[in-house]
Amino acid sequence: MSGNDAIKVAVVGSGYWGRNLVRNYAELGALYGVCDTNEQSLDAFRQKYPQARCTSNYLDLLGDDAVRGIVIATPAETHFTLAREALLSGKDVFVEKPLALNVGEAEELRAIAEKGSRILMVGHLLQYHSAFIRLKELIRAGELGRIHYIYSNRLSFGKIRREEDIMWSFAPHDISMILTLAQEEPEYVMATGGNYLHKKIADVTTTHLEFPSGLKAHVFVSWLHPFKEQTLVVVAEKNMAVFRDTAPWGEKLLLYPHNIQWHDGIPVPDKKDETRVVVDESEPLKAECSHFLECMATRKAPITDATEGIGVLKILKAGQDSLNSNGKRIFLKDAYAKPRNYTVHESSYVDGDVLIGEGTKVWHFSHILSGSRIGRGCSIGQNVVVGPDVSLGSGCKIQNNVSIYKGVNLEENVFCGPSMVFTNVFNPRAHIPRMDELRPTLVKRGATIGANATIVCGYTIGAYAFVGAGATVTRGAPDHALMVGNPAKQIGWMCECGNRLDGDLACSHCGQAYERHGQGLKPKAE
Repeated sequence: MSGNDAIKVAVVGSGYWGRNLVRNYAELGALYGVCDTNEQSLDAFRQKYPQARCTSNYLDLLGDDAVRGIVIATPAETHFTLAREALLSGKDVFVEKPLALNVGEAEELRAIAEKGSRILMVGHLLQYHSAFIRLKELIRAGELGRIHYIYSNRLSFGKIRREEDIMWSFAPHDISMILTLAQEEPEYVMATGGNYLHKKIADVTTTHLEFPSGLKAHVFVSWLHPFKEQTLVVVAEKNMAVFRDTAPWGEKLLLYPHNIQWHDGIPVPDKKDETRVVVDESEPLKAECSHFLECMATRKAPITDATEGIGVLKILKAGQDSLNSNGKRIFLKDAYAKPRNYTVHESSYVDGDVLIGEGTKVWHFSHILSGSRIGRGCSIGQNVVVGPDVSLGSGCKIQNNVSIYKGVNLEENVFCGPSMVFTNVFNPRAHIPRMDELRPTLVKRGATIGANATIVCGYTIGAYAFVGAGATVTRGAPDHALMVGNPAKQIGWMCECGNRLDGDLACSHCGQAYERHGQGLKPKAE
């Protein structure tokens, strides 16, 4: 692959699907590292890929300049946080489907990627299957004529998940293909399903999409089916096409030139023999991985970019809402209207291109500058300045007299005490412009920074770290660290609930126990 030799990526999550990504990037000569919390898995990768850097500490890879791209194959609920951290660290990012678990988070990722000129790609694998690519070419060339309806099914016995239902697990690939072929957004989505193994997780769903042009589509997915079947059927005026991913290569794409003849006002089917369409015998995952590397090298937008991923996510969310409402039609125009649902005091000012999440409150005499993104349920106190181009996660509380400058970004549920200080230039001079020398600071989820503390730029404050009032942090802080003094030193560990841990790394207040993880801590598994 010309021009891509120097590009290296790290794969985060090496389980059921992640190991396939590791293999493909290794075969493409682009594998730099693997990150996983399972040390046994990492040992196996160290043996198989001795040249790769294997670590359980995600921050090790984010801080490594040799890593150009991060490939995320972890559980869906972690996609947003991991992708956000990677984008804010200046990495290009590939995320397995879905991009996030809600549209607001996905749009935040897209905004961060656009602001930082980063590549953000979603793993909708079948977009890179040679049979689907050929089908798309035939439709674009008019070989099928006007499409009447599209039907897909994705059926198997397992793999059954407990963190997401069948629609979120299986349907994204089919929805992605349908939206690509339709080239329009549905007017409404309607879904029904059955929960057989768990009362809150659907095992079988059927999703119906209706488009403004009159095109209709149906997606049937199940992990309680006696055999594996993956089929996409396109019924059009001149031809019918069948894409069967489970068929042998010579039969993956078939055309049926059936038509309807009318005799004395009665429709009579005119059946024709199928035609096999020759397609390249190539591994779709390798094509997908190669495309990510190509986009990183050329800076062109991926086929499955963030916008495409958000389109799929809107359908999934509407389908979930319909499931929860016993099959009610969910109209996308109504579902994604954007009323102002946050509060800004009349004495404060918000620039025009700022995004603010639902339920956030901006109090007196504050200014949110251009390009900033503020999540849901935040509290921005009196006399606060945020931005430009700053990102605050949901649930953050910024107390009075705090300035969060460009280069500083906060994850969700960060607490900034009154009059605490962030810096963004290490050696400022009034007569020397140094905004091109910004040193980024990342404050991870759940961290607390006490009143009048100072955070020197260029470091990371770890998740649930606790910086005492008046402290000056000059080297960052690990996850759960308790930092006090000037310069700040670590004197202990803190629980997620905000209480200090005892010598056995347990919290006497809530009972949570912890164990060492990299330089910080993580909750001990029960």
